[in-house]
Amino acid sequence: MTFIKKAVAGAVAAATFAAASVPAFAEVSASAGIASTYLYRGLDLGQGTPAISGSLDFKSHGFYSGIWGTSGDEARGSKYELSAGYNGEVGDFSYGLGAISYNYPTRANSEFGDYSDAVISLGYGPVSFGAYIPVGKLNSSGDYTYFTLGGSFGDFSILLGMHSEDVAGGGVAKCHVDAGSTKRKCSPVHLDVTYAYNENLSFTLSQFIADAPFEDKLKFVVSFGIPIGE
Repeated sequence: MTFIKKAVAGAVAAATFAAASVPAFAEVSASAGIASTYLYRGLDLGQGTPAISGSLDFKSHGFYSGIWGTSGDEARGSKYELSAGYNGEVGDFSYGLGAISYNYPTRANSEFGDYSDAVISLGYGPVSFGAYIPVGKLNSSGDYTYFTLGGSFGDFSILLGMHSEDVAGGGVAKCHVDAGSTKRKCSPVHLDVTYAYNENLSFTLSQFIADAPFEDKLKFVVSFGIPIGE
């Protein structure tokens, strides 16, 4: 497992460094955006604080690498993600394999590779499934795998996300367990529904529907993004 963790972290770093050369056949795109709060895996990490984000991405023949950064995480401070991988298609089927490294430069005692996920995705038409498997030294956001099932239908998109086997009372999504319960593990599940008014402005409603974290409430997030093109 140690070798796998080092390999994933090294692959992300190498791919991102290689992207700096920007070969002529690569597609380059960027974006900038602002959201009313930082919504992450169904959790309001911004606690109502607006988040500013930006990204720079490179694609070539199915391979990709990129960097995405955001403010707004009240607990850990600013964050940037390095990603690399491959996406492919066979008819109406799509698939992907990649890695993400989550980094917090303003957080004390935080080092590159502490938080990393291997990412597997499968899709058919507008529906897709994803698995985020922790491989970093400190795991992605706790000792759990995160699963997603989503789809896009016109201007609407739906995402069902599950934090797998998060220990009750601990982890990123601290579960509410009734007093006297013998349940020691829970798997918080959230549902996000997003409406894209246009290519820039979108609105999201997010709510945990199973094993909800403490004091969970319906979240409403307004996002405005500006794609800068290729």
